[in-house]
Amino acid sequence: MKDIKTLGALVAFGYKSKSIKDELRDNLREKIKSGKPVFEGVHGFENTVIPELERAILSRHNINLLGLRGQAKTRLARKMVELLDEYIPVVLGSEINDDPLNPISRFAKDLIAEKGNDTPISWLHRNDRFSEKLATPDVTVADLIGDVDPIKAANLKLSYADDRVIHFGMIPRANRCIFVINELPDLQARIQVALFNILQEGDIQIRGFKLRMPLDMQFVFTANPEDYTNRGSIVTPLKDRIGSQILTHYPENIQIARTITEQEVGANMEQLNAVYVPNLAKDLLEQIVFEARESEYIDNKSGVSARLSITAYENLLSTAERRALKAGVETTVVRLSDFMGIIPAITGKVELVYEGEQEGAALVAQHLISDAIHTFFPAYFPKIEKLERDADASPFAKVLEWFFTETGFELLDDATDEEYKNQLDAVQPLENLIQKYQPTIAKEDKYFLKEFVLWGLVEYDKLSKDRVDTGYQFKDLYGSYISKL
Repeated sequence: MKDIKTLGALVAFGYKSKSIKDELRDNLREKIKSGKPVFEGVHGFENTVIPELERAILSRHNINLLGLRGQAKTRLARKMVELLDEYIPVVLGSEINDDPLNPISRFAKDLIAEKGNDTPISWLHRNDRFSEKLATPDVTVADLIGDVDPIKAANLKLSYADDRVIHFGMIPRANRCIFVINELPDLQARIQVALFNILQEGDIQIRGFKLRMPLDMQFVFTANPEDYTNRGSIVTPLKDRIGSQILTHYPENIQIARTITEQEVGANMEQLNAVYVPNLAKDLLEQIVFEARESEYIDNKSGVSARLSITAYENLLSTAERRALKAGVETTVVRLSDFMGIIPAITGKVELVYEGEQEGAALVAQHLISDAIHTFFPAYFPKIEKLERDADASPFAKVLEWFFTETGFELLDDATDEEYKNQLDAVQPLENLIQKYQPTIAKEDKYFLKEFVLWGLVEYDKLSKDRVDTGYQFKDLYGSYISKL
C-alpha cells in the first residue's frame, strides 16, 4: 500500500477508511482471538486493569486512567499505539492528517476538488499517531485548540473572517491519533470546558469561528486522586463525557515488583555482569518499597512510585561496582551494607508527613531498610521472641555467645571480597546456623545471608550495630550498653 501515491490509486486498491476507535477495536478483537498478549511489558494488571481497558476499547470509549504516581498510566496509553494499523493514508500537506476518503479541513477539501484522483497522499506510521500533553497551569486554549494567526493572515492577504487564518492547536493536529492529557485535574477549569464539544460533538470553536470538524480521536486522560483535593479537579460535565474511568494500582506482591524492576532498570550489560545480586537482596529491595507505602512517616495519599525500586536497584549496583573498582577487581557481590547506597534514591522519591519531616528524610530511609529486614527475617530463620524463657535453647544462642566473648566485630565498607568473607567466616556459628535452616542456599548468596543474620539480630534487639567511619561495628547488646555507660 505504501506504493500508492494518489487518491485515485487508493480508491482503485479498494481501501476503506475507518475511525480510530473502530481501528483499535478491530485490532484488539484479533489479538484477543489469537491469544496474543495485548499490553506486553505491563505486569500485575492482567486480572484487574487490562480487562477493564480492553472493555473500554471494545466499547469505543474515551478513557481516564486514575491512579497514584508510578502506576504505569502513561505506559498503558503508549501501548495502545500497538493496536493501531501500521500505516494509514493522509492527504499530503494536511495539518490535521485528513483522511483522503473523508476530508474535514478546508485545505484537503479544496485540494481534492482541484486535483480529484491526482490528489497526492502520504502514509502515516502508527508510531507517529501518538500525541501527549502534560497539563500545567500555563496551558491555554490556543495551545490545545488553536487561534487566529495574524502572520498567516498578512502573508496570504486574508481577512480575519476567513477560516484559512486559523492556526490549529495540538488536538486538531492529532486528528486520527491517540491524544493523551496527563494530570488532567491540573488543567484549569476553563480549559477543560473547551474540551466539551470536542469529546461529544466534534466542534471546535476558535475566536468566533464555529467549525464543524468531526475530529476522529481516541482520548486518554490520566489523573492522580491526590490532585482532586490538592491542585484541582475534573469538572463534572467533562467527567460525564469520558466513557470509562479505570483505577490503576501498585504491584500486589514482591514477585511482580521484581519483574517490573528488572525489566525497567537502566543498567548496561557490563554493569550487570560485573555485579551479582543475591535473590534475597532483590526481594529485600522490593520490600523496602512495600514498607514505604505503609510507613507512618510517608504520605501514602501521594503514593510511592515504582520508580523508587528501579532507581534504588541502579544505586545498589553502582555502590557495589564502585567498591569493586576501588579494589581493582572486575566482579563482586552485593552486600547488605551496600543498601546504605540506595538512601539518595529513597529520599528523592517520597513525600514525608510532618512526623517524617521531624525525623529527617535520610533517617526515614534507614527506618525503611530496617523494617524490611525485620519483616523478612522470619521467612528465613525461626521467629525471635523478645522475652525468651530459655536463652540457651534459642537457635541464635551460639551466635550471640560468640559476640559476648568478643570485644567487637567490624564489617568494613571497602573491604575486598576475600576480606569480607574472612570477616564473616570468623563468626563460625553463622555457618552452622545457615547449614541448619537454609541448607539449599546458593553458594553466591551465602555470605549475604550471613550478614542478613547479623542485621536481623540487631532489628530484634539481640545485637547492637554502630556506624563507624569505615563500616559497621556489631557488638553484644548488653556489653555495648555497659561500655557506653
